[in-house]
Amino acid sequence: MSRIIPVFIPHAGCPHDCVFCNQKKIAGTLVPPEGREISAIIENALQYSGENPEVAFYGGSFTAIERSLMFEYLSAAKRFIDEGRLSSIRLSTRPDRIDEEKLCILKEYGVRTIELGTQSMCEDVLKASGRGHTAEDTENAVALIRKHGFSLILQMMTHLPGSDDEKDIYTAKKIASLAPDGVRVYPTVVVRDTALEALWRAGKYMPATPETAARLGGEILEIFEEKGIPVIRFGLNPTDDLSDGEALCGAYHPALGEMAMSEHFLRLVSAEIERCGYRGGVIYISVNPKRVSVMSGQKKCNKKRLMSEYGFGDVHILKNEELGMSEILVKHEFTE
Repeated sequence: MSRIIPVFIPHAGCPHDCVFCNQKKIAGTLVPPEGREISAIIENALQYSGENPEVAFYGGSFTAIERSLMFEYLSAAKRFIDEGRLSSIRLSTRPDRIDEEKLCILKEYGVRTIELGTQSMCEDVLKASGRGHTAEDTENAVALIRKHGFSLILQMMTHLPGSDDEKDIYTAKKIASLAPDGVRVYPTVVVRDTALEALWRAGKYMPATPETAARLGGEILEIFEEKGIPVIRFGLNPTDDLSDGEALCGAYHPALGEMAMSEHFLRLVSAEIERCGYRGGVIYISVNPKRVSVMSGQKKCNKKRLMSEYGFGDVHILKNEELGMSEILVKHEFTE
């Protein structure tokens, strides 16, 4: 897999101010680089990159930025592709800023992967969040991107204004039905100096906690796993600004992805326990060695919940190198 060289172009090209967005706090900067700076950023990063690195333009709506600047960015990266030092380009953009002409340009310059900020497939949630596009825009953009042969990543958010668990599950299922090559899931964080902060302080928005976001995340991970769609990120990437207090509340936690995965594994085990009717006694759960801590949960919370809910005297988590990263094996024995 290619190593990604990220280039942040915060808020560049974005035609709307989404209620949750403050790119300076999220990306650590508010000023997009000039076209001439891109070459220096890539050149420096190549000293530390692995084989077949890929440059990624994140943070803004790439296909909505000023056309001359877009060509400067693409040209700077394309030179490294022509030299064999970069494998490809990936970028993030909005569903309503995709069309045939732009996709032809992107392909010509070596773009391989497009990430779409879908966020929700519910019209009322999109409107309440100030997204400025529709669910139909997402479906149309996906069709065009697929037509031109790009790899596709869809991004969704949970706990947006106007949303609830049912709507977030609906969004996950709709996104899964579009069969992307991967997804990113970002539970909402209330960031300082955003419209969402004002709504929260006025009592008009109730944020999720990391724990509630992780519990819903466990169900969402299950939806994508059943369709064979990898979740390449769960939770906002920690930054110094966010960790130092700019993330006021909501689902911000450095281990949020692992917490959601723990919930996912708990759901898998619980389903098997219910299927077999296990109660009392001792249960043995085998997982891949790299999933032992995930299965146990933070502070062994999964073990405690299983013992409490099903009356097990103990829960043993065992390593099994023959199991895949998302596989479990459950055995049960009665004790006197």
